[in-house]
Amino acid sequence: MRFPIEVILVCICWYAAYPLSCRHLEEMMKERGVSADHSTVISWTIRFLPLLENIFRIKYKRSIGRSWRIDETYIKVKGSWKYLYRAVDKEGNTIDFLLTAKRDKAAAMRFFKKAINTNDMPEKVAMDKSGANKAAIEQITKNNDTSIVVRQVKYLNNIVEKDHRAVKRITKPMLGFKSFQSAKNVLSGIELMHMIRKGQLMMEEAEKMSFAEQFYALAR
Repeated sequence: MRFPIEVILVCICWYAAYPLSCRHLEEMMKERGVSADHSTVISWTIRFLPLLENIFRIKYKRSIGRSWRIDETYIKVKGSWKYLYRAVDKEGNTIDFLLTAKRDKAAAMRFFKKAINTNDMPEKVAMDKSGANKAAIEQITKNNDTSIVVRQVKYLNNIVEKDHRAVKRITKPMLGFKSFQSAKNVLSGIELMHMIRKGQLMMEEAEKMSFAEQFYALAR
């Protein structure tokens, strides 16, 4: 924490926005006269990215549609594959995400509850042929005495499957995460930057700011 906040924000923004390793960032900052070890950079990302994502989620996230597309992608943690649940609306706006150790009904329930708590109940949900996801939605509709139209049609989920690529492109140079918690924290920043790029930050004069400036504005 001996570094200026501006230096910290630049490092964690670049890490969340571009396919760079922490060693790349160490070299890039050294060229700019800042001696920040790669271990320091990763400490900043783990500590501060989830805080900024939480500020965005609570204060600045635009409302999303009520027709959801849900899918899971793989993230490597300590040499093992874990599951990143993600959902977008029909316009491609990110609804929510959750990293889980397993892909089953319990994991799907946790994801749906998290998404519904912050975005309200969907009217329609498109998903693949996953029985666990369908069972989770059925349980949620029963618990809340409501109805959600479930559509298990593959082409409807193309939009979320393509959206995974933006996240995987950033995580690829990281060569896997060392712990589940660090993976969760860093992924929250990657998802945050992806949402900013999609225009999901609702802040005065945001349209006049660059993506990086919008990111930095969350720390004001």
